[in-house]
Amino acid sequence: MSPLANRRFLKMNGLGNEIVVLDLRGTDVRVRPEEARAIAGNALSRFDQLMVLHDPSLAGVDADMRIYNTDGSESGACGNGTRCVAWALVADPEMGMPGSETLTLRTRAGLLPVVVEGERVFTVDMGAPKLAWQDIPLRDPFPDTRYIELQIGPIDAPILHSPAAVNMGNPHAIFFVDDVDAYDLPRIGPLLENHPIFPERANISLAQVLSRTRIRLRVWERGVGITQACGSAACAALVAAARKALTGREATVALPGGELTIRWRERDDHVLMTGPVALEHEGRFDPALFTGLAEPA
Repeated sequence: MSPLANRRFLKMNGLGNEIVVLDLRGTDVRVRPEEARAIAGNALSRFDQLMVLHDPSLAGVDADMRIYNTDGSESGACGNGTRCVAWALVADPEMGMPGSETLTLRTRAGLLPVVVEGERVFTVDMGAPKLAWQDIPLRDPFPDTRYIELQIGPIDAPILHSPAAVNMGNPHAIFFVDDVDAYDLPRIGPLLENHPIFPERANISLAQVLSRTRIRLRVWERGVGITQACGSAACAALVAAARKALTGREATVALPGGELTIRWRERDDHVLMTGPVALEHEGRFDPALFTGLAEPA
């Protein structure tokens, strides 16, 4: 029997980005990819990201986090999910750290400090973007990642071409377009996500700059697919737009699920993301979800 059977979880969302929060602090249980896929396949626990809390491994950290995508792969960062975890830690009676105004969470991508802005509004410090080709990473050396040589469609009339590349805990490719709705993102997203130029695959975004302070964004998320929102993609889009001088260093990013405020702080290059969260329900994993899975080693 999986040790996740009957474990309590919270189903939340950040701008419609479906998040499940699972607290495994105080245990040595680790989620396996096949267990993550089983959880995602259930209507009550369906997620874009599964945020799993473990005991902190560093002093000054409130919890370590591992982040799983729908396909069971791991992600280095998830801004919308991190806000949901922050709410759970400060507000959920069984997980809570009531009265906390700041938190620090540790992921594979590094430390993510969080500030409580209101009852359900949080700011996550997503850290500094990685902009060098080898840090994104890309297969080929590009001296300027504001534009990389990538296109889809006929060579003389490509559908999309020359995206910006940014790592915000995950690799991102951002195509700037006149209308984000004019493209079949469910069709072209997986082709671009898995393009050989991205050794670790990539999140694919279509960005439409509406003004110096406003961007529309649609995202095909690595390991997930089309999402209502993606916090790290919103951060990457603002960084890419500012590097191209299309916007300033702060803008509202409008996604299908709602809006995020993104600020690329000049003094340390950290990107700050502010937005809301919502609790949908809590539950426990049905043991039947894990029937037929191999026993953990």
